[in-house]
Amino acid sequence: MIYLDANATEPLRPQARLAVLEALDLLGNPSSVHSAGRAARKMLEAARAGISARFGARPADLVFTSGGTEANHLAIAGLAAGRQVIYGATEHDAVRAAAAGRDGMVLPVLASGEADLPALAERLRRTGPALVCLMHANNETGVLNPIAEAAALCHAHGARLHVDAVQSAGRIGFSMQSLGADSLALSGHKLGGPKGAGALILAPDIGLAAQIAGGGQEQGRRGGTPALPAIAGFAAALEAAGDTTHLAALRDHAEAAAVALGAIICGAGDRLPNTTCLAWPGRRADTQVIALDLAGIAVSAGAACSSGKVARSHVLEAMGLRDLAGCAIRVSLPWNVTRPDIDGFIHALTAHSARVQAA
Repeated sequence: MIYLDANATEPLRPQARLAVLEALDLLGNPSSVHSAGRAARKMLEAARAGISARFGARPADLVFTSGGTEANHLAIAGLAAGRQVIYGATEHDAVRAAAAGRDGMVLPVLASGEADLPALAERLRRTGPALVCLMHANNETGVLNPIAEAAALCHAHGARLHVDAVQSAGRIGFSMQSLGADSLALSGHKLGGPKGAGALILAPDIGLAAQIAGGGQEQGRRGGTPALPAIAGFAAALEAAGDTTHLAALRDHAEAAAVALGAIICGAGDRLPNTTCLAWPGRRADTQVIALDLAGIAVSAGAACSSGKVARSHVLEAMGLRDLAGCAIRVSLPWNVTRPDIDGFIHALTAHSARVQAA
C-alpha cells in the first residue's frame, strides 16, 4: 500500500519504536520512590524536558495526556471558567465538541480557510473575558491560521488563546513565544510516535483546573499513571522530526497532476508542506477513497474520526465551498514518502478519472 494519510496518523518512526521498546523494559511506576520507579521517572522527565524545549517552554508547564483530544478538552475545560469560549468554524471535532458544551461562539473563517481576524476583534469587543480556540494548521486542508496576530488581538482584550497544534508540530517550526499562545495541544502519533500520548503546554503562570482527579500526577493537573512507552516514543519522534520542505515539492507534483485531471485545490494558500485537499465537482468523496484504496492508495475524506465515517466536510462548508464539501479527498504525505509513491498515486488517480469519464 502507498500510504498518503499522514494527517490521520504518521507511520511510526524507527527512533520512536526503539524508545518504546526501551520504556517497555522498565518495570517501575514513575510515581514510586524505589530505584525501579526512579528509573521510570527519569525517562518520563527526560521526555518532558525534550518536548517542552522544542516549543520554548519550561518542563514544569507541560502536562502529559492520552492524546490531542484530551489535551484540547483539558485546555477548554480547565481554562474556560468565567470566560466566553470562541472557536473557529473549521476547528477539529474535539474542539468543537468541547466548546459547544460550554455555549461556545463560532468564529467564521475567510474563503482562504484562515480565521476572520476582524470578526474576532469584534467578538472580543462585545464579550467579556474570553478563551479563544484556534488551530494552528487545519487537519483537512493544511491551512495555517495567523496565530501570532490572533494572539495579539486576544491579549489586547484580556482574552486567552488556546492553540490546537496537533497537525503543525514537527512539520513546521514554531514556539510558544512565536505564536503567543497561552496553551498548546500536541499529539504524539501525528509526529510519527505511537498512539496514546499527547501533551498540553501552558504559558508560564497559567493555572489549570484538573479534569481527571487521581494520585497527584502531572503536578495535580491530570491524574493517572502516565503511559511511559507512548510518551517516550512521542519524545523520540519529535526529536527525529526535521526538515519537511521536500514534502512541499512532492505535494506540488501530485497537485499538478490532479489539477490536470480537473481537480480543485481547496485552501491553496499558506499551509502545511505535506497536505493537499483535492475536490472534483460531482464526484463523491467516499467513492474516490474506496477506488483509490482498491488501487492500493490510502487517502481520506476529511478527518479520521467517528469510526471510519465519510461525511460532508464542515471545514469546506465554512470556507464557502458547500458544493465541494462532499467531493474532496485529503492527501497528506508522511515523513517517509518517496517520489515513486507519488507517481503511484498519480497513476491510480489517472486510471480512476478515466473510468469515471468512460462511465
